[in-house]
Amino acid sequence: MRNPLTPLGGTEMEVLREVWALDRATARDVHDRISARRKVAYTTVMTVIKNLADKGYLTFEAEGTAYVYTAARTPEEVRASVLGGILDKVFGGSTTSLVQALVQRETLSETERAEIRRLIDGLADSDD
Repeated sequence: MRNPLTPLGGTEMEVLREVWALDRATARDVHDRISARRKVAYTTVMTVIKNLADKGYLTFEAEGTAYVYTAARTPEEVRASVLGGILDKVFGGSTTSLVQALVQRETLSETERAEIRRLIDGLADSDD
């Protein structure tokens, strides 16, 4: 049995990001935005949207002949859930190991490192 690292696949996350960006979206709206970047079948987008609704990530309502979708979970909730799964499955629950892997990436700019330092310093200040 497959045990995925995250509860959502790449295309599911891509679709969810588009719905967040639009706030309310039809399958056509999402398809048009994704198609601007890469080739994807409309039926694929429809299937992914249905799966996201079945999983509780999207809600929908009928408007005329179309369904309009909205996010049922905030980006922060989804990120926390996805990251929690990765933290447990890849890093054995060690937040330190996760942060260490992130800050040691060669692609992390000095600006990004400085922002991470500010975030951590802000957490330390709030503990006082």
